[in-house]
Parts: sequence; C-alpha cells; structure tokens
Amino acid sequence: MSLIRAEALSRSFPVPRRHLFEKSRTNTALHPTDLEIAEGESLGLIGESGSGKSTLVRLLLGLDRPTSGQVQVDDRAVDATASARELRWLRRQTGLVFQDPYASLDPRMTAGQIIAEPLWALDIPGDRRARVREVLVQVGLEADMADRHPHEFSGGQRQRIAIARAIVHRPRILVGDEPMSALDVTVRAQVLALFEQLRAEEGLTLILVSHDIGLVQNLSDTVAVMKDGRVVEHGTTNAVLRRPQQEYTRALLAAIPVIPGRD
Repeated sequence: MSLIRAEALSRSFPVPRRHLFEKSRTNTALHPTDLEIAEGESLGLIGESGSGKSTLVRLLLGLDRPTSGQVQVDDRAVDATASARELRWLRRQTGLVFQDPYASLDPRMTAGQIIAEPLWALDIPGDRRARVREVLVQVGLEADMADRHPHEFSGGQRQRIAIARAIVHRPRILVGDEPMSALDVTVRAQVLALFEQLRAEEGLTLILVSHDIGLVQNLSDTVAVMKDGRVVEHGTTNAVLRRPQQEYTRALLAAIPVIPGRD
C-alpha cells in the first residue's frame, strides 16, 4: 500500500528579468514526476547538487507549492496553500532531520526544550517532559541531558538530539536531508546504526536525501536517481546500484572514491 503518492508533480520558478523588455522566463527545478512510496519503505534519493532532490522532498512534505500535479499522504491530498493549522495532520505524520545538527538547534534553548517543540506545536497530549526523557534514552543519550544546551554536546550528540526532535511526536515518515554529511566517519557509523534501530522499532517510512552512496546502500530498500529535475532511474537498491541502466547512474557510482588495495 502506498503511503505517499506523487502524480505529475512539478515545480518551476520565475527567472528575474535582466532588462525591461526581456520576455519572462522560468527555471524548472522539477519536471512532471510520478513517485510512490510504500508504508515501511526506505527510499534513497541520490544525484548531484541541483538535481531536484530537495525540491521533490519539500513538495512531498507540503513545504512548497507545486506548479502542477499533486501529492497524497495516506490517501489524503496535501494542499501546500493551506494554513499551518490545516496542515497539522501532515506535520504529525512527518519528522525531518537536517544536514547541520548545530545550525538546526537553537543555542538559547535546552535539549529538552528543543526536543519538546513538536509536542507543543502539534498539541500532542500527555506528559511531555516524560516523553522527552524517554526519547533521549531511545537515541542513545542520558535522560538528564535534557537540561544541557547544544554547545555542551559533541557533533554526534547534537545530531542525536535532532533525531530525537524528529521522532518525539511518533511520526510515520522520517526524512533525512543529508543527515550525516557533517559528521566524521566514526560518528556516521553510530548514527547509521541508530537510523536502522529506529526504523525497526518504530516501523518508520524513510526518505533519505544523500550524496553518500554507502548510506543509501545500507539504509534504503529502493533508490531514485535524479538529474536535472527528473527521476532518471528508480528501482530496488540492489538493482540500481549493482546493475544501473542509465549512463548517469553509472557515472555517479564510478565517482565514488576507492582506496587501492595493497599488493
């Protein structure tokens, strides 16, 4: 069963005129795209910068208005022109982890306040302080760390806080926008294991935007390869990464650095 469905989804932006008599022009960030993501599926979106990955994700999450087409989540249409209150149902379904864990955390707030934000914003009932402490432990931190500020944590710990904020309201869909690119190799392995753990425990549907083919290979069931605002290849992870059909996909895979073996 499809949890997310995009039909003929596109997005164009007006290009500023360089002089008064120039004809109006547009830049197409996403050409008409069809995409289905099943409940419990993990989809990896790969492609070069500017390929349309982030545009597609913003449209799927109702954070931007499509030029044409529509998005449905759990068979309910997403209206990006709706008010924040009217889209609360969608925000309750989704959690988002950003690329830079420090930039995405307010330095004036404690970890507990940061993690609790979705509970307040979405009017989630229950003991919010207890839920914050519970989710801190779930992501591998200590419950009493709720009173610390972001600068008191390492980069890996800050990303765990960002993940805790993304799952505290128990969403069905977790989106990672380059969630590990700012982390060193050791920490990346730990956070990767955390994503795998959370997916198994919570039955999450994952959408991962990443340049990291290794991350996509480990976490994704399916892969969509994007180029110039189009999905040029889409299939199971094994099929796309081991037997790519498109020259662009082969070029992406060939660009992965390889450490030569010793003789």
